[in-house]
Amino acid sequence: MPEIAEVETVRNTLKKKILNKKIKDIKINYAKMLDNSEEEFKKCLINNEFIDILRKGKWLIFELHNYYLLSHLRMEGKFFLKNSEESLEKHEHIIFTFTDNTDLRYHDTRKFGRMKVIKKEDLDSTEEIKKQGIEPIDSALSKSYLLEKFKGKKMPIKTMLLNQEVISGLGNIYADEVLFASKIHPLRKSGSITSLECERIIKTSNNIILKAIEMGGTTIKSYTSSLGVYGKYQNYLKVHKKEGMPCPICQNKIKRIKVGGRSTYFCDKCQH
Repeated sequence: MPEIAEVETVRNTLKKKILNKKIKDIKINYAKMLDNSEEEFKKCLINNEFIDILRKGKWLIFELHNYYLLSHLRMEGKFFLKNSEESLEKHEHIIFTFTDNTDLRYHDTRKFGRMKVIKKEDLDSTEEIKKQGIEPIDSALSKSYLLEKFKGKKMPIKTMLLNQEVISGLGNIYADEVLFASKIHPLRKSGSITSLECERIIKTSNNIILKAIEMGGTTIKSYTSSLGVYGKYQNYLKVHKKEGMPCPICQNKIKRIKVGGRSTYFCDKCQH
């Protein structure tokens, strides 16, 4: 599943390739992933152009002259750039055709992705953006903020870190890595996390996500990139997908459990 580093990589790559190209047509093969009607979606976008691409958490925000197009890749969504004459593949659901006869094609095997066109003035008030928490690379992420969010909560800290209303953009891969680097057991009750541990979470999440962005994200079986970009951060993973392998610190075997339905990897000797 693409997380903040992967989405940031997609954003940076697309900015180099599609900005200021005029959209002459849109083909919609699976309208259920749109929050707008097909008619409204096309009316807002055709004869317009993407002038910038922003990001909030895992949401891509394509800026047009009067609108924003919000796009969430969910589990396996990808964008591909192709020549318009190339035949469509089975899971290419939304196709933006530009006047230079190139396409931006949204490919999603599981059809979980979402797209929504909104007026520019509605960005901050639209629910998808309004409910996002603070990003792990945002200087506004503070010890006092986390302590307030964790206060009295009995849910596992792993589950809390995956809550996009608390920390925006942190997903399963990086939550495992942050907890390992912070020496915190994934099943610890959120309310038991100390002030010092909050500082560790902030520092490690910032360092890990910045490094992952530098490496182009993580390319693993559950999520591979597109656009000719393949991440290299998988070479830096310490625990995620490392079940049965030795912990890089103590050599204890890495374990895998389910937390909130998500596979979770950790060292039960290093993480308390």
